[in-house]
Amino acid sequence: MSTLRTPVSCGVDIGSTNAKVVALDRDGTVVARAVRRTPRDPEGLWIDGDALFAAVEEMVLEVCGQRFEVHAVCCAGVGEDGVLVDADRRPLTRALAWFDPRRGGIFRELAPLLDGEAGFDTEADPVRTLVGWSWARRQPGSGAASAWVALSDLPGVRWSGHPFISDTLASRTGAWRSLDRAWAMDRVDLTLGSGELLPVVVATGDTVGAFDSPGLRSAGVLATDAVVVAGGHDHPIGGWGVDQLVPGAVLDSMGTAEVVVAQAPGPVAVRPEAVDVAPGIRSHGTTLLRVEELSRNVEWAAQDPAVAHQLRALLEGGVAPLPLLEEGLFEPGRRGGGRPSYALGAPQDPLARASAVLGALACAGRDAVDAVREGLAGGREVRLAGGWVRSPGWVEIKTAVNGYRTAVILEPEVTAVGAALLAARARGWQPDPARALGGSQLAATFTSSGTTSVSTHVS
Repeated sequence: MSTLRTPVSCGVDIGSTNAKVVALDRDGTVVARAVRRTPRDPEGLWIDGDALFAAVEEMVLEVCGQRFEVHAVCCAGVGEDGVLVDADRRPLTRALAWFDPRRGGIFRELAPLLDGEAGFDTEADPVRTLVGWSWARRQPGSGAASAWVALSDLPGVRWSGHPFISDTLASRTGAWRSLDRAWAMDRVDLTLGSGELLPVVVATGDTVGAFDSPGLRSAGVLATDAVVVAGGHDHPIGGWGVDQLVPGAVLDSMGTAEVVVAQAPGPVAVRPEAVDVAPGIRSHGTTLLRVEELSRNVEWAAQDPAVAHQLRALLEGGVAPLPLLEEGLFEPGRRGGGRPSYALGAPQDPLARASAVLGALACAGRDAVDAVREGLAGGREVRLAGGWVRSPGWVEIKTAVNGYRTAVILEPEVTAVGAALLAARARGWQPDPARALGGSQLAATFTSSGTTSVSTHVS
């Protein structure tokens, strides 16, 4: 019996809720996939880097089985979380989640000490990596650190043996400017303590080095010349994948957060208001994106059982929302742990409250799309993706608020597939993005038996 394995590229997506691995063949067909809960502490805030790395390796073994051999791997994921590592690239601290409410207090201490915002890829706020830097330096054992590594880059760092940070993740730190690809050392010194802890910045999509893992190699799933490819921030990579499928498209991705992202063809000299920027992927252009809280707001409202019941009914499409979608009766919690709230005078009726919550979130998503599109030339098509598109009632609410229908990307793991496409391209393969992402379907005809849970994060 032949022992030859089929060559594949693997894409890893380390999400806030779930971690996923997909395998693509040379043509771009998704031939295997695996998903696990992202390992967190019981309160859902901490991530243990060693446990995460072990889970990713186990998923690579799972997707390869007895059939496939990895020739390239690319890891994407959460944008701001990271850990201090020792000289052997082992985590010394646990990752502080981007939504941890403790970030707010740390940021209030830092904010008066930060210099101006000119030229940075993002506004300084509690979510930024520099807040995590400041927190990590206060943790036991941090004095032995040799580098800081973004959580999404951690598997690639361990496999390649080279500390690095993908440039789309450098953009999320609040201390890097992509226009000149330079760190603001005053912010680095203030929060991380020393620029010597910064790893080299690598362009997303570039090859970092050889892919070596004793466990994976002994299992026979690694090609002798397998490589690690720099990934980075999950949403730009997912948006790049959709851009390969529909050139110029805007991706509206809805999971734990709602992220609107697009690839601009050239540099952006001035960052658009309320929009973050990052380097373009495999281009000289610019990534534009905006992030809005999504699942956490629904979970907060669902603490009331009667409202939770109506939220489920609305998301499933079993009932129609009341005409309150754009009345501003609910104030979503903002990034960095800001608390959601109902407006004064908001009705007590559970269906009214559920309608107000989903309407406010749909309006925030619409405003995010409008802000990103404003920074682009010409009208751009919009594609929906993420776990929330499996809820037909939510898609109809978005349609009502947007005033137009769009199309749904059918592939459930857009970021992981985008990362696998990047890995394949770095390997010199030419996979078909339409084959990889499965095309799209008009939201007007989209139906599904799946529903979005209101008691857990959606990702």
